[in-house]
Amino acid sequence: MLRRGDLKGIAKAALFGMIAVIGLPFAHGDDWPQWMGPRRDNVWRETGIIESIPPKGLPVVWRTPVAGGYAGPAVANGRVFVADYLSADDVKVDNFDRKEFTGKERLICLDAASGKQQWAHEYPVKYTVSYPAGPRVTPTVDGDRVYSLGTEGNLFCFDVQSGKVIWAKDFKNEYKTKAALWGWASHPLIDGDKLICIAGGDGSHAVALDKRTGKELWRSGTAPEQGYCPPTIFTVAGKRQLILVQPNLLRAVEPESGKPIWSTPYEADNGSIIMTPIQWKDHIFLGGFNNRNLLVRFNKEGTAVEPVWKDLANQALSPVNVQPTLEGDTLYGFDQDGQLMGVELPSGKRLFQTPAPIAKRKQGSGSAFLVKQADRYWMFNELGEIVLGRLSEKGFEESGRAKVIRATNKAFGREVVWCPPAFANRRLYVRNDEECVCVDLSTRATQ
Repeated sequence: MLRRGDLKGIAKAALFGMIAVIGLPFAHGDDWPQWMGPRRDNVWRETGIIESIPPKGLPVVWRTPVAGGYAGPAVANGRVFVADYLSADDVKVDNFDRKEFTGKERLICLDAASGKQQWAHEYPVKYTVSYPAGPRVTPTVDGDRVYSLGTEGNLFCFDVQSGKVIWAKDFKNEYKTKAALWGWASHPLIDGDKLICIAGGDGSHAVALDKRTGKELWRSGTAPEQGYCPPTIFTVAGKRQLILVQPNLLRAVEPESGKPIWSTPYEADNGSIIMTPIQWKDHIFLGGFNNRNLLVRFNKEGTAVEPVWKDLANQALSPVNVQPTLEGDTLYGFDQDGQLMGVELPSGKRLFQTPAPIAKRKQGSGSAFLVKQADRYWMFNELGEIVLGRLSEKGFEESGRAKVIRATNKAFGREVVWCPPAFANRRLYVRNDEECVCVDLSTRATQ
């Protein structure tokens, strides 16, 4: 005889079965189709997510082998896209030397539900950069197309279903330039019918391409190197501005034409301003290696900027590997010394600092990727742990952590995994230099 509990179990299983078959709305999650998510703001807007990380850890849905790379996965329309580098050379090099490495870059398409490979495109490429483990740029999915930018400037547009190459460009050859110390790392930006890229070369620091054909629409600026900062668009005084960062300049152009609007000199040590600029009211914040930090304010018309402060010592935030985030008047992020900080704007005053999301003691360039979901933050740290907690002006309050993937690369004499995660379908997708892993974060995962 069936008991009441048995009937409940059968009913529950039947319900989940119906959801899978008929595709009820809450059976499908949001996508993470590009670097920093759908709106490029590192906010995960799904509901039905676990409230805490259980002591026993998190359930792994699948694991799929991949090769080396720093590029995070992109997740869209039931597919996961991962860029990697296959090489017989030892590419786990922990120094700033530039040597030649031979191998093949790939873009791999996986089934989001099972991790099974659907297609892959590979091409030979010789690396000439420091930290040569693999691609840096997360693929960008836009409808039926996916865009991939390799470490040496190879840009591809693929059909998402078949993997067919629709068009391709070689930035080094087309724009007569060379890779910066750490290669091409600026994530392209989709803006309407345009794909805006940091290319490099004389007069072509930034280029806008027709996303359907690859035809160049405009080019703008000359810089000593490409730099690593992705292009972004802000609305200022009611008008859209494309914000660009060169190793020697912060500037803005008109997104439709590339015509200059304003610029202000700003030097990046080793060219290493990597973060996307952050807009706060009528200000822009920017920072990078060697205690670089900058806050500028727009004039009333939005046609010029003036510095509020620059390179504050023992104040503000100087991020290196991971993107800071803004909540209200407080900037949260990891400083170059590996500490999580809360910084008050516009003063630049540090409200708190702690190494806790990564380790007990601070370590240079310690990294954890910050993603906000509801009223808490998910942090994927360089140890391969997912850390859950809350941030406020008073500090960081941890509510759990779990190891989800192994640290497989090297940096500053320690083992690290420096790959941004993706959050989609109520799941975490993350990779290292050996595998891509899918972890269930839905409330059902702990039931």
